Amino acid sequence: MKALYKRIIALVDEPLKRVELIEEHPCPNGNEWMIYQYKRTSPLIISAWREGNKHHFLVKIGKERLNLIPSLAAAGIEEVYVEGDRVHIIHAGLAGAGVGVELRKGAENVIEAKIIEKGGGSKLGKGEIVTRKMYKVIVGIDDTDTKDEGATWLLAHKIGLEIEKMGLGYYLDHTTVQLYPKNPEKTQNCVSIALSFAVFPEYRYKICKSIKKLLKENTLSDNTAMAIYYGLFPSKSLKLFALKAKKEIVSLEEAKLVALRNNVDVIEITGEKGIIGAVAALGLAEHHNIAPKLPEDL
Repeated sequence: MKALYKRIIALVDEPLKRVELIEEHPCPNGNEWMIYQYKRTSPLIISAWREGNKHHFLVKIGKERLNLIPSLAAAGIEEVYVEGDRVHIIHAGLAGAGVGVELRKGAENVIEAKIIEKGGGSKLGKGEIVTRKMYKVIVGIDDTDTKDEGATWLLAHKIGLEIEKMGLGYYLDHTTVQLYPKNPEKTQNCVSIALSFAVFPEYRYKICKSIKKLLKENTLSDNTAMAIYYGLFPSKSLKLFALKAKKEIVSLEEAKLVALRNNVDVIEITGEKGIIGAVAALGLAEHHNIAPKLPEDL
């Protein structure tokens, strides 16, 4: 059977015992049922949401028995555990869970898809998916253009594509963050960019070198900088800093202090002015509905 799921990624945070599971499916709106049911049914699932054809599950590592009830709690994730460089996810549900595992078989980044109980009809279905362990790395970028040429969002997007092409991991997302529009030093629209990656363990701390090289080779500005966050979701203090940077001019010193407190690596490419926007971009990388808004619309 041809795989319907394009790609499945499990991003691990060992200290917090959390996994962000991302599955790409060809039926974006149809999967709202699955997201709704999984969240209702699974005690392990902290939150679940959809972005286009990707559905995300933030899951606790562990095992919880599912109280399956037709229509009311029909399917979910029963167990998640990490073993070496592999992540194991066990799905269970009434009727289609076993079939669902078959549809994940052959998806990119899936090592193994095993049916435990076939299911179908009114029967219990259960299956296990095994993927490679990966980590999330979020990179903030700012100030790569001039008033005459260039666009930071476009250069950042090209870099994201190039990183995936290099085989370091997967280019997950691109978030355009609107900053203070009355900043007298802005080039045009006053935005910075956050790129999110799923990175293989061996490249987790090497990806920054590749991005730094690409930025240095292609930036048009003397003030380009980047900031790197290693983790699933940037902290509340980073978000608050980003919101402040939307409403007023913030200092370079404040940006550096926030970065230090959150274990954010700050890297000058051609200058340090871009540090402010790069750090601010991290704070709203996972808040896609807030990132583009102007101050008066917050």
